[in-house]
Amino acid sequence: MLYITKRFLQFFLIAALFIPFSNGHAMTLKIATLAPDGTSWMKKMRAAAVEINEKTNGRVKLKFYPGGVMGNDRSVMKKIRLGQLQGGALTGGSLASIYPDMQIYSLPLVFKNYSEIDYVRPTIDPLLKKGMDKRGFTMLGISEGGFAYLMSNSTIRNVADLRKHKLWIPEDDVLNEALFRKMGVHPIALSLADVYTGLQTGLIDTIGATPTGALAFQWHTRIRSITNVPLLFLVGVLIVDNKYFNKINAADQKIIKDVIAKTFSAMDKANRKDNENAKQALLKMGTEFVNPDDNEIAHWNHLANEVIEETGSKAVTPGLYHKLKNLLTKYRSGTDSSVTR
Repeated sequence: MLYITKRFLQFFLIAALFIPFSNGHAMTLKIATLAPDGTSWMKKMRAAAVEINEKTNGRVKLKFYPGGVMGNDRSVMKKIRLGQLQGGALTGGSLASIYPDMQIYSLPLVFKNYSEIDYVRPTIDPLLKKGMDKRGFTMLGISEGGFAYLMSNSTIRNVADLRKHKLWIPEDDVLNEALFRKMGVHPIALSLADVYTGLQTGLIDTIGATPTGALAFQWHTRIRSITNVPLLFLVGVLIVDNKYFNKINAADQKIIKDVIAKTFSAMDKANRKDNENAKQALLKMGTEFVNPDDNEIAHWNHLANEVIEETGSKAVTPGLYHKLKNLLTKYRSGTDSSVTR
């Protein structure tokens, strides 16, 4: 009996050497986001989590904490550093403190339409992933939120109109604060959770938001006019701390990346449609869409370029910014024969 036990123990130890550690131990990646539970984004991410769990045979699980229950983006980053969370779905701007180039898509007044976004992303996205990896994070994907517009309780056609308003900007939004101050506006920084109350109380009367965001957070109930100029392009970035992601075997890492990439691609397409539908819904509600004249738009663009240049590497590294500008110049000039317009 003792001999059989010893032989079994030897067999078990030898077999264990050939079983990858991660195959026998589930890794749970706890991820926080400000996206409210029940939204399309959360439904799709939960579906992705189920698919990853199934394809890895339970070796990798994604557990989401939606609706800001883990605090704002700054709090989430702190919890990641402390190991209380393994990742987060954060705005590009909120990652600027560790990697300024993550603001590249949200530079004010840089993009005119989605076609320009689609043209530059195949070049810029991989560079951002490399940059985040050097700073200790795996960037699983970038999810577009869409273009944000100025929305107010009265018409804003020019800078003079804007100066009459109490404008909200997100906390730590250094770039847009600099832009609006250059315009002679003194913006009020509030957390996302405080915006609706701010609109109700009159602390603020003007916001920058996507059409879907304005509807989802009920901000549209306090606005009457939208300045129909894309102010900036919003993105959400899904990151995981490398300390945990690197413990997952290579095959399972690929599964995670493939599933998230597929999910984000589908979400981007759906989000564009949702934003267009939201625009139409706002029009039906009687919201005024205002188109500033070309001279005013040129003035805004000039101020935005000045701010970006003055802010320098605090905004984005000059090399990446110039690469982006060159791509946009090439696209707008029509010199890229591979582009179908």
